Amino acid sequence: MIAFKVVIPARYASQRLPGKPLLQIAAKPMIQHVYERACESGADQVVVATDDERIRDAARAFGAQVSMTSPSHASGTDRIAEVARQLAWSDDTLIVNLQGDEPLMPPSLLEKVAATLDHHADAGMATLAVPLDEVSQLFDTNCVKVVCDRDGYALYFSRATIPWKRDTFRTNAPVEPGWLDGVFRHLGIYAYRAAFLAGYSHLPVSPIERMESLEQLRVLWNGDRIAVDIVSEPPPGGVDTAEDLARVVSVLTT
Repeated sequence: MIAFKVVIPARYASQRLPGKPLLQIAAKPMIQHVYERACESGADQVVVATDDERIRDAARAFGAQVSMTSPSHASGTDRIAEVARQLAWSDDTLIVNLQGDEPLMPPSLLEKVAATLDHHADAGMATLAVPLDEVSQLFDTNCVKVVCDRDGYALYFSRATIPWKRDTFRTNAPVEPGWLDGVFRHLGIYAYRAAFLAGYSHLPVSPIERMESLEQLRVLWNGDRIAVDIVSEPPPGGVDTAEDLARVVSVLTT
């Protein structure tokens, strides 16, 4: 098994669910369930990264290692980069980003994305994708699509339908078998090399990143490569709403 770390960025602020990492699920704060998934992945170190003392105290209470980070970070990636600096991880360290609202993330996917990066020595970053399984996802802007080259590197990510099948996606055309063939949905799970993270925070925000509101486009715009592996099944969704929380509570209490 390859060696990798997991960092869990966790913020207290949330417009829809304030204090989300500390919400109770089966008598544990949500962040503890996320931490346990990370520990089950085979990672050699798991770190909770936060700027909030309440999350810090809760995480330390169940035995997690915590790094206090700046409150000014624009993204979880920037927060992870600070952790890598704080802990002086070597340039070739593989670091998986597990969001603090993913208590149902299969641990195998954390190892999978780390392995994908390990197998692509010229990539600074790796991620996962899954074949689309619903026609409605083709035109759903919340469902991010990805197109890769023959070697498994991302060519582009978009909220639009890509690739655009010119002769299939006709206006008002009936749904046909095969519409979903060759179309992949991006899963928001990432692995990074520490050396890549050291330079990431200095990259300028790109025009396509602003237009699509997709942070990973900054990487492609600036000439770095993102390795993509295709998995057969998507992970259960994270917790963004009260309805999501109820779904996760039902799973973890049965």
